Amino acid sequence: MSRFIVAALVSAACLSTPVDAQERKRLGYGRLITNDFFGDGEDRWRTGGFQSSRVWGPTWAGQAPEGFGQLLELRLGAEILAPDDIRTPAPGDRPYAGALSIGLHTHFQRGRTEFSVGGDLVFLGPQTRLDEFQDAFHDTFNIVRPSDAVRSSQIGNAINPTVVVEMGQTYALSDSTVVRPFLEGRAGNETLVRAGVDLTFGALGQGELLIRDSVTGHRYRAIEGDWSGYSFVLGADIAAVSDSEFLPADRGVIAEDSRERVRAGIMWQSEAGISGFYGLTYLGEEFEGQSEGQIVGSVRFKVAF
Repeated sequence: MSRFIVAALVSAACLSTPVDAQERKRLGYGRLITNDFFGDGEDRWRTGGFQSSRVWGPTWAGQAPEGFGQLLELRLGAEILAPDDIRTPAPGDRPYAGALSIGLHTHFQRGRTEFSVGGDLVFLGPQTRLDEFQDAFHDTFNIVRPSDAVRSSQIGNAINPTVVVEMGQTYALSDSTVVRPFLEGRAGNETLVRAGVDLTFGALGQGELLIRDSVTGHRYRAIEGDWSGYSFVLGADIAAVSDSEFLPADRGVIAEDSRERVRAGIMWQSEAGISGFYGLTYLGEEFEGQSEGQIVGSVRFKVAF
């Protein structure tokens, strides 16, 4: 069913008049790198990821347009998941997995409600070559490499169509403080329903398009304004989990029914156009054999030329 949903979404998003196609232009680009090296310093579980967005549309006036498909986002992602011990995992630990994704999403607003709707194709397994990348990277920097046994028992090759829908509303608590409760549904590679809230202290980020990172829940800037200064962000959410291709029950890995995230970060931008972001996220236990949660860090740095 998800294959047909993704196909219908892509077709609907691409339906536009010739005038719309001519007027659509690139409006922005955003990215976020996440790694537990920037957090608790371990090399385990949700160990590393990258997500980037390229956005096209007719114009940006401080909020998403009303029309579905007017504002389009090409989303690319990569993630490596690993057991706690990448040499000799304990029985019941999660298997190694590499995931690459490409997707098309659209952002629009109806009344106070902001929508993000899209579909991704998620490629799993050795076909992604992410295990080879990590092995070579660790070898270069003299870091413990995943064993051949861990790599050979990784999640196998698969392609999972995935649908992601988010809706939220932004409320101003003051001139420089906003709160945004949201709901998210995801079906495909992982199937879950999530509810949470984001809190921003500072003007930086307001009137911009912010894209949610799938691993941490942090929102990164994809269409940026001319603000300079700092903003502090806090967020938390909880998910009810139905299924995960990363946690195969036939291997004795039992997914937890719920999943929690708590995050904090700071974004900044100078008048010279240098901007950055650093955030920390606590990820709760995702499966029954996981002994504790983990802390991952997320970074972004940009210099305008």
